[in-house]
Amino acid sequence: MNALNVAKFGGTSVADYTAMSNCAAVIKGNLSTRLVVISACSGVTNLLVELANGVANDRQQEVLTKLHDIHFSILKQLPEAPAVASGVNAILDEVATLSAAAETSPSDKITDALVACGELMSTHIFTHLLNDKGINAVRADVRDVLKTDNVFGKATPDLIETAHHAETVLTPLFEDKVVVTQGFIGSDTQGNTTTLGRGGSDYSAALLAEAVKATSLEIWTDVPGIYSTDPRVAPAASPIDEISFSEASEMANFGAKILHPATLIPAMRQDIPVFVGSSKAPEQGGTWIRHQAEKSPLFRALALRCNQTMVTLTSLNMFHAYGFLAEVFNILAKHKVSVDLITTSEVSVSLTLDQTNTKGGAPKLPEAAEQELAALCKVTVEQDMCLVALIGNHMSESKGAAAKIFSALEDYNLRMICYGASNHNLCFLTSTSESKEVVRALHKELFED
Repeated sequence: MNALNVAKFGGTSVADYTAMSNCAAVIKGNLSTRLVVISACSGVTNLLVELANGVANDRQQEVLTKLHDIHFSILKQLPEAPAVASGVNAILDEVATLSAAAETSPSDKITDALVACGELMSTHIFTHLLNDKGINAVRADVRDVLKTDNVFGKATPDLIETAHHAETVLTPLFEDKVVVTQGFIGSDTQGNTTTLGRGGSDYSAALLAEAVKATSLEIWTDVPGIYSTDPRVAPAASPIDEISFSEASEMANFGAKILHPATLIPAMRQDIPVFVGSSKAPEQGGTWIRHQAEKSPLFRALALRCNQTMVTLTSLNMFHAYGFLAEVFNILAKHKVSVDLITTSEVSVSLTLDQTNTKGGAPKLPEAAEQELAALCKVTVEQDMCLVALIGNHMSESKGAAAKIFSALEDYNLRMICYGASNHNLCFLTSTSESKEVVRALHKELFED
C-alpha cells in the first residue's frame, strides 16, 4: 500500500498569510500528503459563536466587518482570484442571513450552520495559496463526505457512509492533487450542516484518515508536540518524543488542549500513527503517538481542564439502599446530561458534567433535571473549578506513588479525588484560582527532579 498522509492544521496555523505559507512548506516537505484538513482562521469561530448567540444589528455589522477583514487581508497578499473572492463573499452573505435569524430565534441548527462558515472560508483561501506556491490543490466540501446524525452541536459520524463517500469523492483526486477540506463539520441525511463539537477539527481529520485508509495522520498546531504539561503553566515542562495511544487519550480526555478527546479513537481503530508538531517550527520535531511507546514511565504528564461543574447529590435514603444511583442516572439520561467523573460515599454522590456542545463555557445542569433530582435528594451545584489529571502507567499498582503525589499537594484543597479506576490516571478537582499553582507544584515534584 502506498503511503498516504493526512495533515490537519489548526486555527493558529492558518491565522494569516505567513502562517498559511508555513503550512504550505510543511505540505511540500511530505510528498505523501494527499489530504489536508484545516480549521477556521484564528479567532473566527469565536466571532461566529457570538453571532449564533444572537446579537443586535449594530454588533452584527461590526463582527461581519471583522470577518471580512480577516479573510481579505490574506487574499490581498495573493494574486487576484475572482472566483475565490466570490466564494468567500457568498459565505459572508450567508453569515449575515444566519445572524439575522439567530437574533430573533437562535437554535443549535443555526449555530452549526454559522460556525461552519469559518472553515468554509479558510479552505477557499488556503487552496488558492497552495496553488500559488506550486502545489496542485483542489478544494472539497467535507459535507459531501463526512456524514452524521442530526444532533446539532455534537453530531455522531456515520462511519459506513463516510467511508463510502470518501472513496467516491476524495480518493480519485489523490492521484495528482492535494485535496483541501474542512475540519469540524459534516452533514446529516437531509443535507443540513452539522458540527462535531468545539475543537472537532482534529477528530474529523482522524475520521477522514480512517475513511481514506491513511498510513499516517499529522496534527499541526502552534506548539512542537506534546509536553509534560502546558509550558504556559509550568515553564519547565519538557517535550515528549513518543507516547502510547492510551496515554495520549487520557491526556486529551482530561483537558490537554493539544488534541480533541475523540481524535485518537479512529486512529486506534486502524492503528494509524499520529504525529503532533508545530507548523511554525517543524524543524523542532514533535510527538509520535503509537499503539505502544518504547518507554512507559510511572508519571508521564499533567493535564488541566477548567470550566468544570460539580454536582453533589445527598440523601440519607441512599444509605444501604438499592437503586438510588440507577434512579439518578435515569434522570440524567432522560435530560441528556453526560457525566464525566463520579465519586460516592454512603449518603452522597458527586459528579462532574461533561462539556458536549459547540458553545463552550462551563456545562450546566438543566433546570428540569435539577428539579427532578431535588425531589429525590439535596442538590448542590458548584462551578469555578478545574480538573487536574496526572497521566502515567500502573500508578495504582506502584508502592509509594500516592504518597509522593499527595505530599506535594498538602497545602492545597483537593476535591473529588478519583484514583484506581484506571492504571493511567489520577485526577481531582481544585478551585480555579489555585489550579495553576497545583499543576506547578505537582510538576516540580514529579517531573523536574
